[in-house]
Amino acid sequence: MPATAHHLRARCDRHHSRLVLIDLQERLLAAMPEGARREVERHSARLIEAARKLGIPIEISRQYPRGLGDVTETLQQALGGEGRVSDKTAFSCCAEPGLRAHLTAGEQIILTGAEAHICVTQTALELLEDGITVFVVEDAVCSRDATRKHNGLERLRAAGAIITNHESVLFEWLRDAADPQFRELSQLIR
Repeated sequence: MPATAHHLRARCDRHHSRLVLIDLQERLLAAMPEGARREVERHSARLIEAARKLGIPIEISRQYPRGLGDVTETLQQALGGEGRVSDKTAFSCCAEPGLRAHLTAGEQIILTGAEAHICVTQTALELLEDGITVFVVEDAVCSRDATRKHNGLERLRAAGAIITNHESVLFEWLRDAADPQFRELSQLIR
């Protein structure tokens, strides 16, 4: 395998990434344990801010927004009006043709969202079937039950997804402390 293809499989590269927020909506996140909700919002917001500053495309899915509401206020503030929003009723983002086209146009998909064992898992599995490199940000996904989250992540790892964390993604996007944006973006995790 050529070195460039290997790097695209193993390491997040900001020139090939798309950040995807799956169903991080008010009513859905309200059903999550409070600590998990806060962690997912905080870490997703950090990734959003980094993606915006680095010019990484952001895709946002909303599961049945009429019933589950909009993306949380915290994340809307982080988005600052950026990102492409797609509404869906299917659990996988790939079942929405317009969103699927955007996701499969990328080489690397960075997934955050709810619930880890349902919508995140179904989306990741379909993207993996399409040959897309999928990174699931473990500290930016949640489920109502920690056991189900763990099960979803283990299943995805076995299927070939890369399970990572938000700090690893951020520093892989930067790659070098000499990057002109390093000082500003490294402040996000302090």
